[in-house]
Amino acid sequence: MNTNSQNLQSQFERLKRNKLFELFVISVILISALLIGAKTYSLPPKVITATIILDYLITLFFVVEISIRFIAEPNKKHFFNNFWNVFDTLIVLVSLVPIENSELAIVGRLIRVFRVLRMVSIIPELRILLTSLVKALPQLGYVMLLMFIIFYIYAAIGSTLFETINPTLWGDIAISMLTLFRVMTFEDWTDVMYETMQVYSLSWIYFLSFIFLSAFAFLNMVIGIVVNVMEQEHAKVREEKSLAEGTNEPSLRELQQELSEIKALLKQQK
Repeated sequence: MNTNSQNLQSQFERLKRNKLFELFVISVILISALLIGAKTYSLPPKVITATIILDYLITLFFVVEISIRFIAEPNKKHFFNNFWNVFDTLIVLVSLVPIENSELAIVGRLIRVFRVLRMVSIIPELRILLTSLVKALPQLGYVMLLMFIIFYIYAAIGSTLFETINPTLWGDIAISMLTLFRVMTFEDWTDVMYETMQVYSLSWIYFLSFIFLSAFAFLNMVIGIVVNVMEQEHAKVREEKSLAEGTNEPSLRELQQELSEIKALLKQQK
């Protein structure tokens, strides 16, 4: 029995690592996403029946697929140590909730929308992107705080100077911050600027300096932080892959350290 279970586990592990099986899973996820979009349209009764049957089949496939991944795991306890395995399992379990003729019909349909996120857990590159974004959040928090301070200062100045020009846009500091967000996103911001320039001819300095700080400087900070974290994640993945394959290559820092040690030895010999 133990030998049979090990054979089944090895077969499922090969199936899980098979690229064709992975592509098939991705195709099912895409079909599930298209099915969710199709249900937002007015469909003939026969098509609605077909979508319900297809939804049941997709749910059944997800149950089988997560079962294959669980059986393929050598240590079953470690299966749930992986966040993505827990996430996929929860999505599959919640998808089993019946959505037709149920008080939870709306909740069930909303949960099925999140099945599209399974694409992230299947494709490693998407996992790296999402992991990098999450790890960059602490650093981005300080950038957002500085950005809020700049917003607050400019909103206070704008509300003080331009309230009499257009109370709808500059009536108080909260509305002024919404107006500045509109300026930052370049949504008809020139109309706002030209309106104030009729009273204050130099108000363009206010808008251009704000756009430079918010749309350019802070945006580049955010991009730089995310790119830096992504490079670290890619380096980490490459290192783990090298260790797994037994072809771990020394890093640049290790090479520099070895070179400095060689130089020190040569000096001692001289």
